[in-house]
Amino acid sequence: QSLKQLQNSFDADIDFIPNGHIASKLQEVNLYKQNAMLARATYVNSRNNTRAIIYACIAVLSWSTVATAFKIALTHLTHFEMLLIASCTSLLIFALLLTFQKKWKLLSALPARQWGYFALLGLLNPVAYYLVLFKAYDLLPAQVAQPINYAWPIVLLILLALFARQPIPPKKYIGMFISLGGVVLISVGTGQSGGMDIPVHGLLLAALSALLWAMYWMINNKFKDRTDGSVALFMSFLFGTAYLLVGAMIVGVHLNTLPGILSGMYVGGFEMGIPFIFFSLAMRKTTNPALVNQLCYLSPFLSLFFIAIILGEQIVFTTYIGLILIVLGIMFNQYLVKK
Repeated sequence: QSLKQLQNSFDADIDFIPNGHIASKLQEVNLYKQNAMLARATYVNSRNNTRAIIYACIAVLSWSTVATAFKIALTHLTHFEMLLIASCTSLLIFALLLTFQKKWKLLSALPARQWGYFALLGLLNPVAYYLVLFKAYDLLPAQVAQPINYAWPIVLLILLALFARQPIPPKKYIGMFISLGGVVLISVGTGQSGGMDIPVHGLLLAALSALLWAMYWMINNKFKDRTDGSVALFMSFLFGTAYLLVGAMIVGVHLNTLPGILSGMYVGGFEMGIPFIFFSLAMRKTTNPALVNQLCYLSPFLSLFFIAIILGEQIVFTTYIGLILIVLGIMFNQYLVKK
């Protein structure tokens, strides 16, 4: 409004201003316009960053509860049954997302080759990854399975070096060994310190889940620019859910408990569906993606809080130290080693 008043005053008086002063008056108006635009851009960025932090916190809080939800669901369901319910729930969420974003027409534009790509990707995630992860949670205490699975960025470095010809910088070996030290401490020390039964095949499954997620991330990241993100999630879960339904007809399922169904739906919503949507929104809104990524490191520590309060697991000292080592190693490689 002040800018408009200044412009109107200038237009009204322009006939009475000496020629020597017209340039300075124009300069004053332009400077005011620039300052107004800068102020508005600053306000918009600040508002978007605030929203991004809120969205990221919703995603982090969702991920923080799922280790507890896994264990609760597994008291009512097998790991296959839990995945079947969770995958159907996530598919419904992604279908609603496509409807809200009006992106259904993008599916018809997908070439046949990409349908084949998503058919393979859906076999990896959700099917293989979550079957292995849920079985690991079935065999291990939540405080052991969750941190080991969280070490997937270290596995990703190795896979990128082997298959994508991205050599590991020497300094990143430091971060890798720090994180792997945390994994070993949790695997060996937690069972001895807390007197818990830690089966070796459970540890191997937790490590395999980290490998499968790293593989999925590497493949998906390579082709992410070819397909819209919402469409990619829907297609992966469309094929994954189809595989699981076929499997259910072969092996049989018993979904006869309401607590089991509700807990499986919670896993589908707050592990596979909602947090990915909000995290994606946060990354699009923010001007500081590093901050949004750093918030994710709160998730495993918040998760231990829920595991202790809701599940009643006694979190032993080695779990805290091991998890800190895992996160420190990942952060060292991501933020302290020059690319």
